[in-house]
Amino acid sequence: MAISVKNKIWLGTLFLFVLLLLTGGVGVYYIVQLKDQAKAVLQDNYESLSYAHAMQQQLDAPGLIQLNGTVPFDSLLRLQEENITEPGEKELTNKLRADFEKLKTTGRADSLVSQMRFNIQEIISLNMGAINEKSRKAETAATSAFNYIIGLAGIIFIIAFTFIVNFPAVITNPVKAFTVAIKEISKKNYKHRIHLNRQDEFGSMAEAFNEMAERLEYFESSNLKKLMFEKSRAEAVINSLKDASIGIDKAGTILFANAQALQLLGVKARDIVGKKAEEINSKNDLFRFLISNENKVPFKVVLDNKENYFISEIIEVDQEETKSRVIVMKNVTSFKELDVAKTNFIATISHELKTPLASSDFSLKLLENQHTGSLNKEQAELVQHIKQDNQRILKILSELLNMAQVEAGRIQLNWQKIPASVIIDGAINTVTSAAKEKNIQVEVKPGSSLPYVEVDAEKTTWVLNNFLTNAIKYSPENSIVTIDVDYKDDNITFSVQDNGPGISKEYLNRIFERYFQVPGSKSKGTGLGLAISKDFIEAQGGKIGVESEIGKGARFWFMLPGKAILNQS
Repeated sequence: MAISVKNKIWLGTLFLFVLLLLTGGVGVYYIVQLKDQAKAVLQDNYESLSYAHAMQQQLDAPGLIQLNGTVPFDSLLRLQEENITEPGEKELTNKLRADFEKLKTTGRADSLVSQMRFNIQEIISLNMGAINEKSRKAETAATSAFNYIIGLAGIIFIIAFTFIVNFPAVITNPVKAFTVAIKEISKKNYKHRIHLNRQDEFGSMAEAFNEMAERLEYFESSNLKKLMFEKSRAEAVINSLKDASIGIDKAGTILFANAQALQLLGVKARDIVGKKAEEINSKNDLFRFLISNENKVPFKVVLDNKENYFISEIIEVDQEETKSRVIVMKNVTSFKELDVAKTNFIATISHELKTPLASSDFSLKLLENQHTGSLNKEQAELVQHIKQDNQRILKILSELLNMAQVEAGRIQLNWQKIPASVIIDGAINTVTSAAKEKNIQVEVKPGSSLPYVEVDAEKTTWVLNNFLTNAIKYSPENSIVTIDVDYKDDNITFSVQDNGPGISKEYLNRIFERYFQVPGSKSKGTGLGLAISKDFIEAQGGKIGVESEIGKGARFWFMLPGKAILNQS
């Protein structure tokens, strides 16, 4: 019959209680026995001794017969006759009574008195012997009781100690087994089982736990097969990608790297998959560059003695509170070659077109000269239109040449030490006519005490001029365009604030991209001016940016580093 844990605890507590009662019962039993023996000695023997001593005193007193002294003696003798407890004591008491009766009849006789004293002394000796015997028995009984109690206490202590040591294991051992099992399950060790040969609650729990672990193992096995299938399929898909791809989980462990990525890194799959990214960083320069590359600029990798150009992109995948990453390296070698060809073509065409355009510009100036003949009104207007188109084409060619120079990486800087006012004046002079047409006033803050700067004057003036041209183009008539110069912490910042329609926030981060134009803009251009401005400023170690809100105009700015400021005039 199975005993529950609750009943085991109850029985164990009852067992300890029974042991306690047994120890107390044995002790009480022997104490009562010793008490009874001591009481018997007191009642039986000590009273007889008391009576005997009192009768001796009566015999020794004078006038036992004459003064009616027999009355007290007779009373004592009667008490003694009622307290006969020892063998032989009755015979001695009867003799004493017979002698006393003779004494009362015959009067005092020394022989009778002596005989009575002898009998009393025998009674005293008999009771003293009984007392000694009973004391010896009581001592023996006390020793036996002590030995029994000590022995029983020792046995009970051993039993209780064994019970105390072993009984908690009835509870703690299953709990420990369950604790270990739960930890193993948390580690996904679903093969772990609990072996408890018990028919109580813990046994039922162990069976339920083992059944749960068995089902988890089954699910894990089936899921593992699915995962292995999906892993194989995912690896097939990843390896089929033309772009080199590397997956890194939220803990920084490399999950996969396809064949293209392994070829670029020059490693094998077993050397990288499953390893920590920090470990690979210290061993592979290209991997370290890919992890830290945030500029997304093309980089060159030599494969099979041929230069190949790649651009990397880090795709973040949301995963709980953190993000996993996939590094994708796209081969842009063909685009790079096309870009170089395009740059060379643009540079060649722009250079070749400049000559006939310069010639046509010279011819237009000759037509406007009165020495070559006067033009009627219609002819003059046609010449003016042709001249404006010519200037527009020259500007486009200039921007294309600048772009070709930037793309070819051949930006040549001509550093000059000039006042900042020279840059501002040069930019303003270029847009004076355009500002007058729309009655726009150009203000400069502050107007004086501008520092000297060391910059490429031509390119810096070109950038500021581009800002002013755009500000005048998009500002309404009769408005103000403000140029602000701020210099602090050894840095100088030029900014242009207009009162135009403003730029939506979603386009601010793309405004400096090549060929980009804000959707819905009425004024059309090449989309190269701001991109070239960005390259010119960054080539001088500066920064460029824009701040704008719809309906509040735009503020374009560029900052040149500390070495730009030389002194203040």
